[in-house]
Amino acid sequence: MTGSAPMTPRVRILIPAVLFSLAFAAVAVFGSRILRDVQDLNAAHKDNLQWSLSQTDVEFLEFYTALVAAKGDVDGDLNTLRREFDIFYSRIRILNEAELYAPLRELPRLRTALGRVDGFLQGALPAIDASNAELRQNLPDLAEQAAGIRPVVRDLSISALGHLVALTDARREQTGRTLVWLGLSVGGLIVALLALAGYLNHLNSQNVRRRAEVVEASRRMNVVMGTSLDGVIISDTTGRILEFNAAAEQIFAIPAQEVIGRDLADVIVPDHHKAAHAAGMARLRNGGTRRVVGSGRVRLEAKRATGEVFPVELAIQSAETAQGEIFVAFLRDISAQVAAEEELVSARDLALAGEKAKTNFLATMSHEIRTPLNGLLGNLTLLQDTRLTARQRRYIGNMETSGKLLLSHINGVLDITKYDAGRLHLRPVVMNISDLVQDIIDNQSASAAANQSVLEWQWDGPAKNWIRADKDRLQDILMNLVGNAVKFTHNGRIRVTLACLGRENGLQIVVEDTGIGITPDQIRHVFEDFVTGDSSYARNVGGTGLGLALTKRFVTALGGHIDVESTPGQGSSFIVELPVEEAEPPQPAGPIHARQARGNPITGPRKVLLVEDNPINRDVAREMLRAAGHYVVEAHNGREAVDLARAGRFDLILMDISMPVMDGRSATRAIRALNGPASLTPIVALTANVMAEEQAAFLEDGMDGILTKPLSKEALLGLFSSGALPKQVDEICDQKEPAVSDEHLQSLKQALSPDGARVIVARFCKEIDELIGWLGQEGGEQRQDLPRIAAEAHKSAGSAATIGALCLRRQLIAIEEAAKSGSRADLALAIDGLPAIWLATQSALKSAA
Repeated sequence: MTGSAPMTPRVRILIPAVLFSLAFAAVAVFGSRILRDVQDLNAAHKDNLQWSLSQTDVEFLEFYTALVAAKGDVDGDLNTLRREFDIFYSRIRILNEAELYAPLRELPRLRTALGRVDGFLQGALPAIDASNAELRQNLPDLAEQAAGIRPVVRDLSISALGHLVALTDARREQTGRTLVWLGLSVGGLIVALLALAGYLNHLNSQNVRRRAEVVEASRRMNVVMGTSLDGVIISDTTGRILEFNAAAEQIFAIPAQEVIGRDLADVIVPDHHKAAHAAGMARLRNGGTRRVVGSGRVRLEAKRATGEVFPVELAIQSAETAQGEIFVAFLRDISAQVAAEEELVSARDLALAGEKAKTNFLATMSHEIRTPLNGLLGNLTLLQDTRLTARQRRYIGNMETSGKLLLSHINGVLDITKYDAGRLHLRPVVMNISDLVQDIIDNQSASAAANQSVLEWQWDGPAKNWIRADKDRLQDILMNLVGNAVKFTHNGRIRVTLACLGRENGLQIVVEDTGIGITPDQIRHVFEDFVTGDSSYARNVGGTGLGLALTKRFVTALGGHIDVESTPGQGSSFIVELPVEEAEPPQPAGPIHARQARGNPITGPRKVLLVEDNPINRDVAREMLRAAGHYVVEAHNGREAVDLARAGRFDLILMDISMPVMDGRSATRAIRALNGPASLTPIVALTANVMAEEQAAFLEDGMDGILTKPLSKEALLGLFSSGALPKQVDEICDQKEPAVSDEHLQSLKQALSPDGARVIVARFCKEIDELIGWLGQEGGEQRQDLPRIAAEAHKSAGSAATIGALCLRRQLIAIEEAAKSGSRADLALAIDGLPAIWLATQSALKSAA
């Protein structure tokens, strides 16, 4: 409910005036009516009317008396009779015709009586006008008729007089009522006059109070103006200064008494702004556009009395007064603020330059560190393929582990730097979150087993397997959380739980462990950079302390949040909630991948053009490719690569980015522009640059993929099995490689100790034996459960990857893919080939032990 608007002074005066006018008008109306009634009651014709009516009966009696006398006296005077008849006749005629008696003639009773009397007179008139003899002869009849009409005449007179009396009484009553209304009106007028007098007294009190308020407000305004930190200058439309407060005196270094009445332009406007000021004042006086007045705060320059020009912040408003329009200017000296802003701009420019320099430094250092690291790890990989003693192999394994750890630290620092610089770009893809979790569980199972811990995962509620999200970031988040839980949990349990949140497209990931827990003080800093659960020199676990800091950044980048709950000595729970987009499962890929569009299917060894200016990196890549049976042609720069691509055909081009003469990006564009088969050859970048925007630019130049340095043998040879080149499913199995990777086994022994590795291998052998036994049961009913076959094969494939049983892993993946696609023929073929591969794998494991 809103309150009514207050009355204006004009309305407050108008309402009493209207009420007083109405009361005065009522008194005037009722007074005039009383005067009229009194005059009417006192009118002479009213008295004459009553007398005339009374005389009607008297004159009839005189006529009747004369008639009776003439009848009784033979010699009576008939002239007297005729005179009395004429008098009565005239009276009745007046009653019939006079306008004064018209209201009486409207009365039915009077009109009837008057008619009978008039009829009598009309009947007697011939006898009255006849001779004396005839009149005397008719006197008896006339007397009889007169006697008969006498009661009518009396009734006529009495009823008329009664009516007049009633009219007079009604008029008196009306006059009385009018007097009452007049009295009430006079009383109302008196009350209105009293109310008006009270209201006028109230208005006078208000005026006195308001005048006091105005005086007080004026005093307060003077105090405000005198104590204001902003300068206040009031001028009229001619620019003449009317007010100049103390702050203005201090700002402009001149007393108010010296500037009051002077032109504003002469006091505060710098010489180079006077022309513009004069034009603006002229425009204001002529009603033109107001550019500064009412436009808020603007920055201008002003002049002190000393002639110094300085920056001010100015706001001007206009107001109407009795003397005309005035302008009120509020201004402040912002010299210090402008100087501070200039310093901030300079600091910002330095910071931006530093950030750019840091980014360039990181990109350069990434390249410079990864390039020798690529040579180091690559040569270690090549060295492992030579004949080595057990001690040499152990030393090489240690070196490779250290190199990979160094690479992990570099990647972590670069990821944090990219995030903090706002250059961490997301790449959402359609993915199976369950498969990703299973892969991570498989990857960390060996470490968990070494700590005598159980590692497991599950869905809480309905599963949402297929989603669209950034797979790499999710993998980093899960790997960091699960890896931390495994490191700090001994003889316990680690559980990963996925759940669909109640709100739309929400995914919750909970990683629980029964490890050492986190203290309340550590929880406050657990997501900070370089913070570890045990920061002492004697700590039992390694790490830079960047894992959880990276996890926090990745979760935030994905639009989610992460919390932690922990009790020291009992364990910890990390809860991640992420918004994800539910997706449909992708269609199964056919035997030919999308990359094949650039060339025709090729079997056997590939012809590879290796473009690399660094001789060590070139040697590493060449030896890896040749060891896999591929033919390698080398180019030292991009120009040589373009010439070779123009002259011959290649199945794959490995292109370094930073090279002399012509870089890899320019060479790629030149090759794509060639007319011939080279324009369709797959080109994969070899780069130490991990910046996402740079890698995106490589793809825009026409490259088909990216291999990041340091180059690994698995990643390089994976190009021939991942779809970058045409390949048959069983092609790699034809290559002469060991059933079990000695590198994986050595890494496992280094991580878990030889005894721990033997425990893991034993568990793995038992797992595969049980799987083969289940798949080979008589009746074959178990082969109808395709989802379970796929799940079991996927689980065992992860274990095979941990052990390094690569051929067995591929066979298990073939079983999984056949079960998922529903191809029972392919499934039967893959299952039938599993025992032979398993025998070879067991033999290799026994030899390596």
